[in-house]
Amino acid sequence: MIIIMFFFNLMETNKTVKIMKNLILIFLCGFLSFNGYSQTKPLNTIRNLKDGIKGETTASIKYEAFAQQARKDGQIPIAKLFEAASKSEAIHASNHRKVLTEMGEKMDSFTPQYEVKNTAENLQSAIDGETYEVTTMYPEFLKEANLENMPKAKKTFTWAFDTEKKHRQFYSNALASFKSNSVKSLPSGYAVCPVCGNTFDISKVDNRCSFCYTSKSRFINL
Repeated sequence: MIIIMFFFNLMETNKTVKIMKNLILIFLCGFLSFNGYSQTKPLNTIRNLKDGIKGETTASIKYEAFAQQARKDGQIPIAKLFEAASKSEAIHASNHRKVLTEMGEKMDSFTPQYEVKNTAENLQSAIDGETYEVTTMYPEFLKEANLENMPKAKKTFTWAFDTEKKHRQFYSNALASFKSNSVKSLPSGYAVCPVCGNTFDISKVDNRCSFCYTSKSRFINL
């Protein structure tokens, strides 16, 4: 590029060369832009989407295992909560993956790691996980998606972030009820939005999802 510019500068007096110079420069700029040299990859968002997929996928599988343990422990209302949250987390993982794929990136393979204990310990584990997501993980993901101007990533992160806040409250209520032997006071079931994963007490379902405006007729009842 430097050599080309030097050559053109030597011939500034020639009008035809000036025109050709401008045309070639336009061509070179277009070529570089087309081949991705004018823009930097949103590396932080790509990494965060992959981490989000890994975390949400692991949470979905883990919560399903927690649900099975709760049923073994005779804690059916808590089992239903874990089952609803498992479905919700799977939706979050799917949404993150769609955005990653649209960016032309592939998800790395991984093996979910988790541990199943008794129901009370599993509830505390769930609370700890959701607390990390709503206080640290998703706020950081959203900050970086904003900085890198990635609106689709921001949307899927926001849906997950808002849902995890509800999950944390559901789990906190469930653990308190478990400790006070009042599990029967917990919701009898849950509804999950199939688009964003928003989770509702089955007795308090909105007509439309407040996150993505999906009609309740499409909600998954568990």
